Amino acid sequence: MARALTLLVLLTSACSSKGDQAPAPTVQGPGSGSGSGSAVPEVAPVVVPETAPARRLWSNKLDSQEMFDAYSKELGGERFSKFVIDLKSDAIYYFDVDVYKVHKDFVFQELYKKPKTKEAVRVFDKNYTAQKVDFMLCYIVHHTSQDVWTFAFWDGDLATPEQVTHAYKRMKETFFKGDLVKYRPDSSHQESVAKKLVGVPFILNDALYKAAEYVAFNEGQNVGKLRLVPPNVAETELTFATDEIVVLAAPLADITPVAGIISEQFSTPLSHVSLRAKAWKIPNIGLKGAREKLATFDGKQVWFEAKGGTYTLRAATPQEIAANQAKEQKHVDLPAANLDFGEMLTLDQFTAKDIVKFGAKSANQGEIIAAKLTGFEVPPGFGIPYRYYAEHMAKNGLDEKLVAMLADPAFKSDANVRKKALAGLKAAIMAAPVDKSFFDKVDAALKALPGSDGGVFVRSSGNAEDLDQFNGAGLYDTVPNQRGLDQVLASVKKVWGSTWNFAAFEDRSRAKIDHLKVFSSVLVQIGVPATAAGVLITEHPTDPTDEKNYTINAKSGLGMSVVDGKKVPESLIVSWYNHGIRVLSRSAEPTKLVFDEKGGIREVPNPDAGKPVLTNARALLLADTARKITKVFKNDHLDIEWVFVGEKLFIVQTRPLVR
Repeated sequence: MARALTLLVLLTSACSSKGDQAPAPTVQGPGSGSGSGSAVPEVAPVVVPETAPARRLWSNKLDSQEMFDAYSKELGGERFSKFVIDLKSDAIYYFDVDVYKVHKDFVFQELYKKPKTKEAVRVFDKNYTAQKVDFMLCYIVHHTSQDVWTFAFWDGDLATPEQVTHAYKRMKETFFKGDLVKYRPDSSHQESVAKKLVGVPFILNDALYKAAEYVAFNEGQNVGKLRLVPPNVAETELTFATDEIVVLAAPLADITPVAGIISEQFSTPLSHVSLRAKAWKIPNIGLKGAREKLATFDGKQVWFEAKGGTYTLRAATPQEIAANQAKEQKHVDLPAANLDFGEMLTLDQFTAKDIVKFGAKSANQGEIIAAKLTGFEVPPGFGIPYRYYAEHMAKNGLDEKLVAMLADPAFKSDANVRKKALAGLKAAIMAAPVDKSFFDKVDAALKALPGSDGGVFVRSSGNAEDLDQFNGAGLYDTVPNQRGLDQVLASVKKVWGSTWNFAAFEDRSRAKIDHLKVFSSVLVQIGVPATAAGVLITEHPTDPTDEKNYTINAKSGLGMSVVDGKKVPESLIVSWYNHGIRVLSRSAEPTKLVFDEKGGIREVPNPDAGKPVLTNARALLLADTARKITKVFKNDHLDIEWVFVGEKLFIVQTRPLVR
């Protein structure tokens, strides 16, 4: 599908300069012209004479770049057109995609010339099977980043090797770049067909993605000071200012609020950092060679814009700097925490109203269980309410320490001071003893949880995460595969302490959240020994108008390596509407994470590196399940974490996707 093309829109970048007031030129990706804002020269409109004949809405050939441009459209940086081959007459029709959005509209209007009744559509849809009745329905795409031309079928099309070969022959005879065009399979089925082709060159989406020079993980624009971050500095030693646009050698597993992110090594749009960039509404891109391309801007105030197919970075004007400084950050109000409730309830007892006792993460899981949906399970668990965090802080004098720390002028003004002080507070929370009554209650709840001796996850479920306006993705700690009461209690304190993780504090400050109103609840949940795990968002990754496709990232083993964003996962676009599956990339990691028998996790060789993580059946089950969950929450924009154990699906987290 055309809208599914956009994640592979990956344009190389080039440098150009405008004006005579150096020091710094404008840096852009190709296709964006020679400048931006006031630097862009006005272009006179093309005036078409009234006597000029109307251009047809289709053509039997595209014999020039001008013709291709006239019948094609650029979406996220890929320029694409569509064509239909009549199987009876062998005629080929390239049609105007600005007029006819889908093949079906063109065929019924221009070729069938009859209404789209249910029966007529049912017959037409046979053209997506191996037994096509009337037409072959194809796309032709220019991937401008790699300057590669491809043709493709819709990802759900079951075209045979013979049909692909014939489509290639007719395209090659009628398209001006036909000799350069390669077949691009978009699904596992089509990949198997491609390997059977003779005389038809093909290229996989995975190869296109890895060869890309540029990708936009979040579009947007901002003004800030460009900072080239040295590649040899440990991530734990880094601090950032909120007005910085940072250039990184590799993706970070965690980051505090910044004005923009540029990484030389590509991540994924579903990593925690990418999801935060979306919530912060800042541009976030991958750009190979970024340090060299942008070196002249280091330390300077710049205007940075990221689009699907290109980016622009130039010196900011005084007016832009002033307007950026005048921007007001929206205040986020937190759900009030009930500090009186002390019962440790199981997930199947939770409903949405329990957010004030156990946090949104736990309450959302309870809502899903209560909906009694089929096709998946939610791992059992129990919640430790806010009350016990507040008591732990008060009984150990940590609440007073917190108030004094927040009032310290040096803490307020210096990020390095804040980072050290927050780490000290977290350590104090973890070191402080729990009282006997709390010990006994956790012991009883753990013993009553079936399967807990096989390991549990200890997860944060505070009142400053998983909210409509503040998702808190990756800000707080999750401790996997904890075995026995001692490990669980230590992990509960670690999760409590993670309330004061540096990144969490900085992000809450950005959102103007009152830190004294932040409380931590804990979810203790049966650990699932995943054979595959990942994230699904109920959106197309780059096309906000597409409401029928979901994006899935997956890896073998446990899911922590998916959300840290350091390696490219398997990435799919899956339609809940027509069950089309498009493969964007494969995960080739040589190792995977599994449970350690003594508790925690360990890394082991991955015998399936490079092979599909999700079968078609698993991918469709995920999409169908996610669609059901959107109905439960009456929200079409969700971020869902999932795991498979063999063919059995578990949903382990659902939260609003902050857009």
